[in-house]
Amino acid sequence: MVCGMNRLKIIVTAGPTREYVDSVRFISNASSGLMGCEVAAAAAHAHDVTLLIGGAGVPAEISTRLDSVRIVPFGGVCDLKEKLTGLFDDCDALVMSAAVGDFRPASRFEGKIPRKGGPVVLRLEPTEDILAGLAAGKRSEQIVIAFAVEDGPREEIEAKAIDEMKAKGADYVVVNTPAAMGREESEACILSVGGVKLPWANRPKSVLAREIVDLLEASEA
Repeated sequence: MVCGMNRLKIIVTAGPTREYVDSVRFISNASSGLMGCEVAAAAAHAHDVTLLIGGAGVPAEISTRLDSVRIVPFGGVCDLKEKLTGLFDDCDALVMSAAVGDFRPASRFEGKIPRKGGPVVLRLEPTEDILAGLAAGKRSEQIVIAFAVEDGPREEIEAKAIDEMKAKGADYVVVNTPAAMGREESEACILSVGGVKLPWANRPKSVLAREIVDLLEASEA
Protein backbone atom coordinates (compact mmCIF):
# COMPACT_ATOMS: atom_id res chain seq x y z
CA MET A 1 0.00 0.00 0.00
CA VAL A 2 1.26 3.47 -0.90
CA CYS A 3 2.13 5.50 2.20
CA GLY A 4 -0.59 7.96 3.11
CA MET A 5 -3.19 6.44 0.78
CA ASN A 6 -6.79 6.36 1.94
CA ARG A 7 -8.53 3.03 2.34
CA LEU A 8 -10.23 2.12 -0.89
CA LYS A 9 -13.67 0.58 -1.26
CA ILE A 10 -13.02 -2.32 -3.60
CA ILE A 11 -15.55 -4.72 -5.12
CA VAL A 12 -14.22 -8.03 -6.40
CA THR A 13 -16.33 -10.54 -8.31
CA ALA A 14 -15.27 -14.17 -8.47
CA GLY A 15 -16.42 -17.58 -9.60
CA PRO A 16 -18.92 -18.70 -12.22
CA THR A 17 -22.50 -17.76 -12.90
CA ARG A 18 -25.13 -20.50 -12.91
CA GLU A 19 -28.06 -20.41 -15.32
CA TYR A 20 -30.68 -22.99 -14.42
CA VAL A 21 -32.20 -25.33 -16.97
CA ASP A 22 -34.69 -26.80 -14.49
CA SER A 23 -34.99 -26.86 -10.70
CA VAL A 24 -31.73 -28.83 -10.20
CA ARG A 25 -29.60 -28.52 -13.36
CA PHE A 26 -27.71 -25.50 -14.60
CA ILE A 27 -25.24 -24.26 -17.23
CA SER A 28 -21.99 -22.97 -15.76
CA ASN A 29 -18.23 -23.06 -16.38
CA ALA A 30 -15.00 -24.34 -14.83
CA SER A 31 -14.09 -21.24 -12.80
CA SER A 32 -13.17 -22.04 -9.18
CA GLY A 33 -13.31 -18.42 -8.02
CA LEU A 34 -9.76 -18.65 -6.68
CA MET A 35 -8.44 -15.71 -8.72
CA GLY A 36 -10.98 -13.26 -7.37
CA CYS A 37 -10.64 -14.60 -3.84
CA GLU A 38 -6.87 -14.09 -4.01
CA VAL A 39 -7.43 -10.48 -5.12
CA ALA A 40 -9.85 -9.94 -2.22
CA ALA A 41 -7.36 -11.44 0.24
CA ALA A 42 -4.48 -9.36 -1.12
CA ALA A 43 -6.51 -6.15 -0.80
CA ALA A 44 -8.14 -6.85 2.55
CA HIS A 45 -5.13 -5.96 4.69
CA ALA A 46 -5.33 -2.31 3.64
CA HIS A 47 -8.75 -1.71 2.08
CA ASP A 48 -12.47 -2.31 2.54
CA VAL A 49 -13.35 -5.24 0.30
CA THR A 50 -16.66 -6.72 -0.80
CA LEU A 51 -16.40 -10.08 -2.54
CA LEU A 52 -19.26 -11.23 -4.76
CA ILE A 53 -18.80 -14.98 -5.17
CA GLY A 54 -20.63 -17.43 -7.42
CA GLY A 55 -20.65 -21.17 -7.89
CA ALA A 56 -19.76 -23.27 -4.86
CA GLY A 57 -18.54 -20.24 -2.90
CA VAL A 58 -15.15 -19.45 -1.40
CA PRO A 59 -12.56 -22.24 -1.87
CA ALA A 60 -11.72 -23.79 1.51
CA GLU A 61 -7.99 -23.19 1.15
CA ILE A 62 -8.41 -19.41 1.18
CA SER A 63 -11.41 -18.91 3.47
CA THR A 64 -9.34 -18.09 6.58
CA ARG A 65 -7.65 -15.21 4.73
CA LEU A 66 -10.96 -13.49 4.07
CA ASP A 67 -12.10 -12.85 7.65
CA SER A 68 -12.35 -9.08 7.16
CA VAL A 69 -13.99 -9.31 3.71
CA ARG A 70 -17.72 -8.82 3.22
CA ILE A 71 -18.86 -11.85 1.20
CA VAL A 72 -22.01 -11.74 -0.95
CA PRO A 73 -23.06 -14.85 -2.93
CA PHE A 74 -24.64 -14.59 -6.38
CA GLY A 75 -26.33 -17.03 -8.75
CA GLY A 76 -26.95 -16.15 -12.37
CA VAL A 77 -26.09 -13.16 -14.54
CA CYS A 78 -29.22 -11.23 -13.57
CA ASP A 79 -28.51 -11.77 -9.87
CA LEU A 80 -24.91 -10.63 -10.25
CA LYS A 81 -26.03 -7.55 -12.19
CA GLU A 82 -28.58 -6.61 -9.52
CA LYS A 83 -26.07 -6.92 -6.69
CA LEU A 84 -23.32 -5.07 -8.54
CA THR A 85 -25.69 -2.27 -9.51
CA GLY A 86 -26.53 -1.72 -5.86
CA LEU A 87 -22.86 -1.52 -4.84
CA PHE A 88 -21.00 0.03 -7.77
CA ASP A 89 -21.78 3.72 -7.22
CA ASP A 90 -20.18 3.65 -3.77
CA CYS A 91 -16.96 1.86 -4.71
CA ASP A 92 -13.55 3.22 -5.70
CA ALA A 93 -12.59 0.19 -7.76
CA LEU A 94 -14.15 -2.89 -9.33
CA VAL A 95 -12.14 -6.01 -10.15
CA MET A 96 -14.41 -8.04 -12.43
CA SER A 97 -12.81 -11.47 -12.27
CA ALA A 98 -16.06 -13.47 -12.22
CA ALA A 99 -16.51 -15.88 -15.12
CA VAL A 100 -19.82 -14.49 -16.37
CA GLY A 101 -21.61 -16.89 -18.69
CA ASP A 102 -22.18 -15.75 -22.27
CA PHE A 103 -25.38 -17.76 -22.70
CA ARG A 104 -28.39 -18.90 -20.68
CA PRO A 105 -31.41 -21.10 -21.47
CA ALA A 106 -34.11 -19.12 -23.26
CA SER A 107 -36.65 -20.69 -20.91
CA ARG A 108 -36.50 -22.66 -17.67
CA PHE A 109 -38.36 -25.93 -17.21
CA GLU A 110 -40.60 -26.25 -14.18
CA GLY A 111 -39.51 -28.94 -11.73
CA LYS A 112 -36.92 -31.59 -12.68
CA ILE A 113 -36.83 -32.84 -16.26
CA PRO A 114 -37.24 -36.65 -16.17
CA ARG A 115 -34.57 -38.62 -18.03
CA LYS A 116 -37.16 -41.15 -19.20
CA GLY A 117 -38.76 -38.39 -21.22
CA GLY A 118 -36.02 -38.72 -23.83
CA PRO A 119 -33.78 -36.12 -25.48
CA VAL A 120 -34.12 -32.49 -24.45
CA VAL A 121 -33.41 -29.61 -26.81
CA LEU A 122 -32.15 -26.40 -25.21
CA ARG A 123 -32.29 -23.03 -26.89
CA LEU A 124 -29.63 -20.67 -25.56
CA GLU A 125 -29.71 -16.89 -25.70
CA PRO A 126 -26.86 -14.43 -25.10
CA THR A 127 -26.60 -12.81 -21.69
CA GLU A 128 -26.10 -9.09 -21.33
CA ASP A 129 -22.70 -7.47 -20.81
CA ILE A 130 -22.84 -6.46 -17.15
CA LEU A 131 -19.51 -4.66 -17.10
CA ALA A 132 -20.23 -2.50 -20.13
CA GLY A 133 -23.47 -1.35 -18.56
CA LEU A 134 -21.83 -0.47 -15.26
CA ALA A 135 -18.74 1.19 -16.68
CA ALA A 136 -20.83 3.41 -18.94
CA GLY A 137 -21.89 5.33 -15.83
CA LYS A 138 -18.68 5.18 -13.82
CA ARG A 139 -17.13 8.25 -12.28
CA SER A 140 -13.83 9.44 -13.71
CA GLU A 141 -11.95 8.49 -10.55
CA GLN A 142 -13.34 4.95 -10.39
CA ILE A 143 -11.01 2.20 -11.59
CA VAL A 144 -12.40 -0.83 -13.41
CA ILE A 145 -10.32 -3.92 -14.11
CA ALA A 146 -11.83 -6.39 -16.57
CA PHE A 147 -10.82 -10.01 -17.14
CA ALA A 148 -10.68 -11.91 -20.40
CA VAL A 149 -10.07 -15.56 -21.22
CA GLU A 150 -8.55 -15.87 -24.69
CA ASP A 151 -6.66 -18.46 -26.69
CA GLY A 152 -4.44 -18.10 -29.76
CA PRO A 153 -1.39 -16.08 -30.86
CA ARG A 154 -0.51 -13.48 -28.25
CA GLU A 155 -0.64 -10.50 -30.61
CA GLU A 156 -4.17 -11.44 -31.61
CA ILE A 157 -5.17 -12.07 -28.00
CA GLU A 158 -3.85 -8.68 -26.89
CA ALA A 159 -5.49 -6.80 -29.76
CA LYS A 160 -8.87 -8.44 -29.08
CA ALA A 161 -8.60 -7.87 -25.33
CA ILE A 162 -7.77 -4.17 -25.76
CA ASP A 163 -10.71 -3.72 -28.13
CA GLU A 164 -13.04 -5.37 -25.62
CA MET A 165 -11.59 -3.32 -22.76
CA LYS A 166 -12.34 -0.11 -24.65
CA ALA A 167 -15.83 -1.30 -25.56
CA LYS A 168 -16.58 -2.14 -21.93
CA GLY A 169 -15.17 1.15 -20.60
CA ALA A 170 -12.60 -0.58 -18.39
CA ASP A 171 -9.23 0.90 -17.43
CA TYR A 172 -7.26 -2.36 -17.48
CA VAL A 173 -7.80 -5.93 -18.58
CA VAL A 174 -6.23 -9.07 -17.15
CA VAL A 175 -5.86 -11.58 -19.97
CA ASN A 176 -5.74 -15.28 -19.06
CA THR A 177 -5.56 -18.39 -21.19
CA PRO A 178 -8.23 -21.10 -20.78
CA ALA A 179 -5.65 -23.21 -18.92
CA ALA A 180 -6.10 -20.93 -15.90
CA MET A 181 -9.63 -22.16 -15.25
CA GLY A 182 -9.79 -24.15 -12.03
CA ARG A 183 -6.02 -24.05 -11.44
CA GLU A 184 -3.80 -22.37 -8.83
CA GLU A 185 -1.66 -20.56 -11.39
CA SER A 186 -2.39 -18.43 -14.42
CA GLU A 187 -0.53 -17.58 -17.60
CA ALA A 188 -1.59 -13.97 -17.88
CA CYS A 189 -0.74 -10.38 -18.67
CA ILE A 190 -2.32 -7.03 -17.77
CA LEU A 191 -3.06 -4.50 -20.51
CA SER A 192 -4.13 -0.88 -20.58
CA VAL A 193 -4.97 1.39 -23.49
CA GLY A 194 -1.31 2.39 -23.46
CA GLY A 195 -0.05 -1.17 -23.81
CA VAL A 196 1.32 -3.89 -21.53
CA LYS A 197 1.27 -3.08 -17.80
CA LEU A 198 2.39 -6.54 -16.69
CA PRO A 199 4.07 -8.90 -19.17
CA TRP A 200 3.02 -12.45 -19.90
CA ALA A 201 4.19 -15.04 -17.38
CA ASN A 202 2.90 -18.12 -15.62
CA ARG A 203 2.37 -17.00 -12.01
CA PRO A 204 0.59 -18.32 -8.94
CA LYS A 205 -2.77 -16.58 -8.72
CA SER A 206 -1.73 -15.16 -5.34
CA VAL A 207 1.19 -13.38 -7.05
CA LEU A 208 -1.00 -12.10 -9.89
CA ALA A 209 -3.51 -10.87 -7.30
CA ARG A 210 -0.83 -8.80 -5.57
CA GLU A 211 0.10 -7.25 -8.92
CA ILE A 212 -3.54 -6.31 -9.48
CA VAL A 213 -3.85 -4.67 -6.05
CA ASP A 214 -0.56 -2.82 -6.61
CA LEU A 215 -1.97 -1.50 -9.88
CA LEU A 216 -5.12 -0.26 -8.14
CA GLU A 217 -3.10 1.49 -5.46
CA ALA A 218 -0.78 3.11 -8.00
CA SER A 219 -3.77 4.33 -10.02
CA GLU A 220 -5.29 5.93 -6.93
CA ALA A 221 -2.04 7.52 -5.71
